[in-house]
Amino acid sequence: MCGIIGLVGHPDTQVGKTLYDGLLVLQHRGQDAAGIVISDSSNISHRRANGLVRDVFRLRHIKALEGSMGLGHVRYPTAGSSSAAEAQPFYTNSPFGVSLAHNGNLTNQNEIIDRLLERDHRRINTSSDSEALLNLFAAEIQRSINGRRGGLDALSEEDVFKAVTAINQTVEGSYSVVAMITGWGMVAFRDPHGIRPLCIGSCDIDGFTETVVASESVAMKALGFETERDVAPGEAVVVRMDGSRSSQICSNNVSHNPCIFEYVYFARPDSRIDGVSVHGARLAMGAKLADRISNEYPEHAIDCVIPVPDSGRIAALELARELGVAYREGFVKNRYIGRTFIMPGQAIRKDSVRKKLNTIRHEFEGRNVLIVDDSIVRGNTSRRIVEMAREAGAKKVYFASAAPAVVHPNVYGIDMPAKHEYVAHNRTTEEVGQAIGADWLMYQNLDDLVESCLGAGDSRIANFDCSCFDGRYVAGSIDQDYLESLEAKRKDSAKA
Repeated sequence: MCGIIGLVGHPDTQVGKTLYDGLLVLQHRGQDAAGIVISDSSNISHRRANGLVRDVFRLRHIKALEGSMGLGHVRYPTAGSSSAAEAQPFYTNSPFGVSLAHNGNLTNQNEIIDRLLERDHRRINTSSDSEALLNLFAAEIQRSINGRRGGLDALSEEDVFKAVTAINQTVEGSYSVVAMITGWGMVAFRDPHGIRPLCIGSCDIDGFTETVVASESVAMKALGFETERDVAPGEAVVVRMDGSRSSQICSNNVSHNPCIFEYVYFARPDSRIDGVSVHGARLAMGAKLADRISNEYPEHAIDCVIPVPDSGRIAALELARELGVAYREGFVKNRYIGRTFIMPGQAIRKDSVRKKLNTIRHEFEGRNVLIVDDSIVRGNTSRRIVEMAREAGAKKVYFASAAPAVVHPNVYGIDMPAKHEYVAHNRTTEEVGQAIGADWLMYQNLDDLVESCLGAGDSRIANFDCSCFDGRYVAGSIDQDYLESLEAKRKDSAKA
């Protein structure tokens, strides 16, 4: 999971500060590395490094980023390494100078790399699938112009659409992309299933229409842009440096299947993704849980509902309201610790949980508490949270997850570990409850989760990618060999 942003600004503006501000708003989508690349009419300037946005960029770096068009990226690594060499955006100088930032995960990366070497004599320098995607995009542009002379003047929007069409026919997996052709324009495109989010907005400056593309609508709101719409599955949007815009659906096999885990955990609650309010979806998740608790535990004796901050808070609010019990804030979060789910190793995650949360004893002492979190993956965080509640004097500790049990690997850009590392692997709900130390545990039903998200938006979504819950992979040929290869890369012992 990563955050991406692209901007074509007024010719007289320098977009470096705007892209920096946009990346700050998208920081929740990746805390491992950050990068910006900017183009004027003929040159590029860039900076990318490991670290948070505020640490990678100083004022002197922003001033050195000159140009009216650019891309930004915050990285959260899935497969591949976390080296500074893999910080994005990536760049290749042929043809014309192409830069690219990618959110997602390609499931046929090896085939793409072999094809690039054999057919186009392009060698990939890192283990990143994003670099492979960049080189494929560049190679397809080269094929589209088919040796025509005239440099950038010979490149048309139709050539770019043809290149994206070829990508959609070749690439499997998830990809939301912002790319930049130096001195020519910006290209944004999304895989035919629309698994990872991408939206587009605009702002009028002195008669010039500036265009921004970003992972989440909240970035546009923060930058003063009007959110227009989501980039459609299989669609490519071209924005030239003069502000003109064109778009085309570049796939004959489109099915809208956004990742449902965006609404559960990753996206900010003030975003709308594919027409769905993240905040509204999480409220509905809480209401669904409340209905089940009322039916299955009518004599629940819950004294108060306490969320795990921050992503469990909205569901907990609505759950408490529906149950008619007190909502209390019992955990205090250290705002200077990153999101533990996206930290790279188990030892780091476990240590961070201790530093991230503290309890307010008054809210637990002598009470039966229901703790609400967005999901349970490995179970280590949940176990520690239950322990903290008991140490603070809770009589009974119940636990509710706004998402179903995670039992399958995610292959589309979320670093969910090898399945044997899931606490729910080969365990019943009761056994998971025992493993985390809760008096009882309730998971969300998958049908209720889907209904919660559909009810918070429009009906254009065909269905969601729920693969980490149901094992149904909507894009690519995912077989056991692929899953075993992915597990070898992602398990904690490999990361260590």
